[in-house]
Amino acid sequence: MAIEKLTVPDLGDSNEVEVIELLVSVGQSVEENDSLLVLESDKAAMEIPAPMAGVVISIAVNLGDQVTSGSEMLSLEIAGDAAEPEMKDDKVAEKLKAIEKAEAAEEITDSPAKSSTPDSPGAGEAVSSVIEVPDLGTDDEVEVIEISVAVGDSVSVDDTLLTLESDKAAMDVPAPVAGVIEELLIVIGDKIKTGSPIARISAAGSEEALSVSPPEAKPESDEPVEQDAPPAAPKVDSKSIPSASPASPSKAPAVAPAPSGGKVYAGPAVRKLARELGVDLVLVAGTGSKFRIIKDDVHDYVKAKINAPASANSGAGISAIPDIDFSEFGEVEEVPRSKLHKLTATNMHRNWLAVPHVAQFNEADITDLEAFRADLKAEAEKKGVKMTLLPFLLKACAKALEEYPQFNVSLHSSGEYLIQKKYINIGVAVATEAGLLVPVIKNVDKKSLWELAAEVIELSDKAKKRKLTLEEMQGGCFSISSLGAIGGTGFIPIVSPPEVAIIGVSKTQIKPVYIEGEFQPRKMLPFTLAYDHKAVNGVDGGLFATYLAKLLGDIRHMI
Repeated sequence: MAIEKLTVPDLGDSNEVEVIELLVSVGQSVEENDSLLVLESDKAAMEIPAPMAGVVISIAVNLGDQVTSGSEMLSLEIAGDAAEPEMKDDKVAEKLKAIEKAEAAEEITDSPAKSSTPDSPGAGEAVSSVIEVPDLGTDDEVEVIEISVAVGDSVSVDDTLLTLESDKAAMDVPAPVAGVIEELLIVIGDKIKTGSPIARISAAGSEEALSVSPPEAKPESDEPVEQDAPPAAPKVDSKSIPSASPASPSKAPAVAPAPSGGKVYAGPAVRKLARELGVDLVLVAGTGSKFRIIKDDVHDYVKAKINAPASANSGAGISAIPDIDFSEFGEVEEVPRSKLHKLTATNMHRNWLAVPHVAQFNEADITDLEAFRADLKAEAEKKGVKMTLLPFLLKACAKALEEYPQFNVSLHSSGEYLIQKKYINIGVAVATEAGLLVPVIKNVDKKSLWELAAEVIELSDKAKKRKLTLEEMQGGCFSISSLGAIGGTGFIPIVSPPEVAIIGVSKTQIKPVYIEGEFQPRKMLPFTLAYDHKAVNGVDGGLFATYLAKLLGDIRHMI
């Protein structure tokens, strides 16, 4: 055995540089070219590799130290022959085995082309692959609410692995390949997004199995600094990487933070951005290769802090309502609220504070419409579709939006201009056991009453089963909320930005209406048009509501 002191190599034009990360510890075994530490100059970060294999017996530098070319970094114990270095204790031996196992797994997953080499597994041998979250259609994080498999389970293609829940919808993630679950990389309550690793599966060696991309294959940033090779020393078996838990004080990352003990792995550009924004990088979870922090991670952290919901009982400039110990007055029970109920409350509170609501009340005489709908009953049974009042409401609202396009807009956050929409998509509120969901009917103006009736039934059924996709809940221009089946003479619905208007429909009532010199019983539909007074004038609100009542009163105007 021999002791070799390692020094900082030639740094070129750089004088003193800072030690920003130590990638090894005393007693750790390193191989030739494994990264030992990270130095940062004014312009770049650089990793210092081991010139030889050995065991770290001492470290001469600390985080934050300023070093120059020739400064002592650490000491290695070098084997006297080509044999494998002696292990100082069982822990070092176990760590070396873990490193070798992780490297072997990376060789399989990082290079699909290796399947054609003589050393690659044959068609009948098992290949370990990482399964990622498929494209969710959004960059937002979603919560893992159910895991349908366990380690050791055999799964087939398209078997459900887990269920994710976004703000409004739940979705199943199917298995892309058949095989045996080797390891689960997430737990219930984790927040993940498109591309996050969820499980490791052992599948029969095939192109299909190897086509599952590992998390490291995804590009991190356009910055060259962010593309540096990850340090070799922190490689550990993936089972030792802790999963993000719901109890995490900060916004849960897409992948769990590396067990770095407070150390930060980030380049100069990211550190500069963090300083400018006042972000403590220790609190930011990295989603780059080997948990490296990239610029998007800093931006996401700041966004999460800004958008963090306030207390349910407080608003902007309003003090929170104090809690009361109600048990003093009798028996009580604490009932937890579902995620959907809490999100709905937060959104409604924000919308009520942010939107200056104006409500326009009106009634529509739908006597003739209801007679026509009754005439369609036989045809509806033949088509297997139930013709409710809702398709007529959708068609009438679409016609009104065509006539008054100032309601089919969104207000830009700057307040400088409106975004005029050339399409007509209308959301329909559906009551479910979990809470209120709003699927969106697309291109209402281009669909027939029968098409709308079928789509309303389909989306309502999916909403009640929590099977709506994000695409089916996005892109609305206007909304309809109906309490007709429940009753009531009227209510004021809350506008949900970026939309600027919504109608609330109540129960049809038979009322005496003075027509041609006498009172006649007519079926009257009360409705309320609520709109954002920042975007819509009061006169336009009155004209829109009157025109809508006219369309519902004589369906010939819809043609």
